[in-house]
Amino acid sequence: MTAPTTAGVLVVEDRPVGHGVVRVLTLNRPAKLNALDTPLTRALCEAFDAADRDATVRALVLTGAGRGFCSGADLGEFAGLTPDEPGPVLERAALTATVQIRMQQLSVPVVSAVRGVAVGGGAGLAIGADMTVVGEDLRFGYPELTHSIVPALVMTGLVRQLGRKQAFELISTGRMLTAQEALGYGLVNQVVAPDEVLDAALAVAERWAAAEPRAIAAAKDLFYRVADLPTEAAMRAGQDVNALMRGFRR
Repeated sequence: MTAPTTAGVLVVEDRPVGHGVVRVLTLNRPAKLNALDTPLTRALCEAFDAADRDATVRALVLTGAGRGFCSGADLGEFAGLTPDEPGPVLERAALTATVQIRMQQLSVPVVSAVRGVAVGGGAGLAIGADMTVVGEDLRFGYPELTHSIVPALVMTGLVRQLGRKQAFELISTGRMLTAQEALGYGLVNQVVAPDEVLDAALAVAERWAAAEPRAIAAAKDLFYRVADLPTEAAMRAGQDVNALMRGFRR
């Protein structure tokens, strides 16, 4: 296992598995419940891109330091993000939009390891991974409207993963879900004891890492493409990958 490297707000650690590594990304602002300010959001985007370029990385685990996964956007930054300064406003919005969708665009699979609070942008990160493992202490929700903020950049991910009535309830009321409710809604894959979250997520990642990397990359890409295609177009895409996979041999 390599020594963790840190950019202060994000810790990166590689754990050897077979012919490659599982890379663990840890949000590292525990005093702020890992709230997403611009430096952390930028570091996370850069870490996703770096992992996608690194042929040794077979899977990613995204987690948070301390007692919570991520408390969403750092509201302390909002005072400086005003229409009078459009440059920073647009940059922050672009970074947030990118980080919310980037995990599903990566060729390597990502599992989030979530304990404690996952709200707003943190909720979006938690369910934006390909799989999500949570602790029994999970508090999941979208409380933005209680702060007079529209959850604009996390809404797409939620609506795509949850029924419209349930999604609107969460967005409009700010109601928090427990771990078992999130599991029942299909937003998460596993619920475990809080101190077992990282180990459970690593077990998922190590299983992915055992697969042929080109095959799992093709499967992931096809999975998200067919989710948004009409049935016939989705089947044609599947036929193309079916022919291509004959070359996936170790």
